[in-house]
Amino acid sequence: MTSSTDTFSIAPGGWLGLLGGGQLGRMFCHAAQSLGFRVAVLDPAADGPAAMVADRHIHAAYDDPAGLAELARLCRAVTTEFENVPADSLRALASQCRVSPAADAVAIVQDRIAEKSFIAAQGIAVAPHAAIRSEQDLRDAPDALFPGILKVARLGYDGKGQARIASREAALSAYADFGGVPCVLEALMPLDYEISVVLARGFDGADVVFPVARNLHRDGILAVSTVVANDGDPAHARRQAQATEAARAIARGLDYHGVLCVEFFVLTDGSLVVNEIAPRPHNSGHYTIDACVTSQFEQQARAMAGLPLGGTTLLAPAIMLNILGDVWFSPGATAPREPDWAGVLAVPTAKLHLYGKREARPGRKMGHVTVVAATLDQARADAARVASALGMAAPD
Repeated sequence: MTSSTDTFSIAPGGWLGLLGGGQLGRMFCHAAQSLGFRVAVLDPAADGPAAMVADRHIHAAYDDPAGLAELARLCRAVTTEFENVPADSLRALASQCRVSPAADAVAIVQDRIAEKSFIAAQGIAVAPHAAIRSEQDLRDAPDALFPGILKVARLGYDGKGQARIASREAALSAYADFGGVPCVLEALMPLDYEISVVLARGFDGADVVFPVARNLHRDGILAVSTVVANDGDPAHARRQAQATEAARAIARGLDYHGVLCVEFFVLTDGSLVVNEIAPRPHNSGHYTIDACVTSQFEQQARAMAGLPLGGTTLLAPAIMLNILGDVWFSPGATAPREPDWAGVLAVPTAKLHLYGKREARPGRKMGHVTVVAATLDQARADAARVASALGMAAPD
C-alpha cells in the first residue's frame, strides 16, 4: 500500500476506481476520461448514470468482498461519489490501493454528531445544538434550542430525515417518527442566505479553492447557485475569505485528500456558521464544469492520481439551475411529458447537462443547466429564460 505521505502519480491510461454510480460519478467519469484515464465503477444498480459511461461496471454491493477485491486489483486509486458508502469498505480498499478521501474522514462526516464535534474542535462556529440519543436527551435539551430543527444523525440528505419543530413536544413526536435513531437538535438561526466552498486538496497538502457559491434551496434541495468573482461588496469579500479559510482548516483537520465542500449559513448579523461537510464534489460546484478553468470533477481525478491540481479561476459570472423530475409533470398531470429542451438551448449562454436517468420523479435530480454570461445581470436574465422554458420558478 502507498501511504498518504508517499509521492506517486498514475499516468493517463491507468485505472481510477469509484464507489457509487450516480450523477456525480457520471461527471467524474467524463472528467477522468478526458484526461485519458479509464474508470471502473462499483455500484449495485444495473443501469446507474455512472455505470452507463464507465469503462467497467462492477455490479456489486458496496460491502461485497469480491467486488471490492476486483476494484482494488484493477485500480491503484479509488474514490467515492457519496458520503454514505460504508467506511469499512474504504478501509478494506485502503489495504490494497490509495483511497481518497480516507475512511476516517468519511466516518466523521457520515455522522452529524461527530461532524459538529469535529468542526467545533477546529475553533469554527456551528449552530447551537445537542446530541439526541434518547427521549430523555430531548427532555433535557436547553430551552434555547426551541424552535429548532431535528435531524437524523446518519443517512439524511436533501432535506430528508429532518423536521422543523416549534416545541419540545413536537420534537419528541418527530423523534418517534424517525424511529428513535440518534439525531441532532439544532436551534433555528436568523438566516440571511447560504454559501458553499468547494476545494481540492492533494496528497502533498497543496490545495486550491473555487469561487464561493451563493445558494438557494427549495424544499430542502439545492435549486440555484450563483457565482461571481467580485460583486463589489467589501463585506461579502471578507465573508468569502473567512469561509474559504474555515474550509481549508477543516480539510487540514481531517487530513483530507480529494474534493470537499463546506456549506455555511450566513446569519443576519453577517456571521458565519458551518452547516455541513460533503466529502466529495457537490451540487453547488457543478458550475465549475463550464465556468472555471478546471472543474471540480477534474480536480478529483487529478488529486487521486497524484497529479498537480488545476486552476480555479472563474471565467465569467455563472448561475446553475438544478433540474428536478418535477419539470416533466405539468400541474395536475399524472403522466410525464418531455421538457422543452429546445427552449432551454435557445438561450445562447445556457449549458445543459442531463444525467441519463431513465425515470423522472418529482424531487429526483435529473440534470442541471449552467448559464455563463459576460455579466451577472445577463446571467440572471438568461437564467430566468431557462427557468421559464422549463416551467420552473424564476431564480431569486
